[in-house]
Amino acid sequence: MSDQPDVSRRRFLRSSVAIVPVASLAACEPRSSTSSEASPSGASAAVAATPYKPKFFDTNEWRFINAAVDRLIPHDDEGPGALDLGVPEFIDRQMDTPYAHGATWYMQGPFQQGAPELGYQLKLVPRDIYRLGIASVDRYCIKAHGEPFAALNDATRDTVLASLESGQADLGDVPAAAFFGQLLQNTREGYFCDPVHGGNRGMGAWKMIGFPGARADFMDFVNQNGQAYPYGPVSINGERT
Repeated sequence: MSDQPDVSRRRFLRSSVAIVPVASLAACEPRSSTSSEASPSGASAAVAATPYKPKFFDTNEWRFINAAVDRLIPHDDEGPGALDLGVPEFIDRQMDTPYAHGATWYMQGPFQQGAPELGYQLKLVPRDIYRLGIASVDRYCIKAHGEPFAALNDATRDTVLASLESGQADLGDVPAAAFFGQLLQNTREGYFCDPVHGGNRGMGAWKMIGFPGARADFMDFVNQNGQAYPYGPVSINGERT
């Protein structure tokens, strides 16, 4: 976590979209398309009328996810935050995919911490990282601050997240840095994904960075550095802003 001003964070968000590989998004089932989704006002009204109910995370875990992503990408004057764009919904829906079950990973032992270039070496799949990690972070917070993570104020939440990122927090069951990395990666993905995956509600992140989305043709604007893209983004389902 950085102590730089929010404007630096927003620059980071704009640049980090380039390092969120499309292939990393699991092929979760798209939300059914309706006529109301053809217009921003209709889509927003539908979302507001039907709050998302998590299928994987329990009540305490859901509070943690909402509180954590809100600090990783908070709302500010420059753009929407993770909660505005439905990032918790994206993460919850990912937990019911082959990705979260590690279905395509080699998961046979021995499990040893190797050199960084060898990549992920833990025996935990994403579902396990979240289930064990959230419980461990809450125990850590209760011991260090007297309350679970979601009950802490924003400044203390930032302190806890910084200790996770640096690996200084002892979580026992899950390496702190690995848990933080999983959470941050999925938060970025949910913030910038196509709305079909449950995040980037109303394509707010795309509008903020001027990304055209799933438009069939925008090559005329590719090498026009510094020139704003003149049209709004389009989602895979054809939703426009």
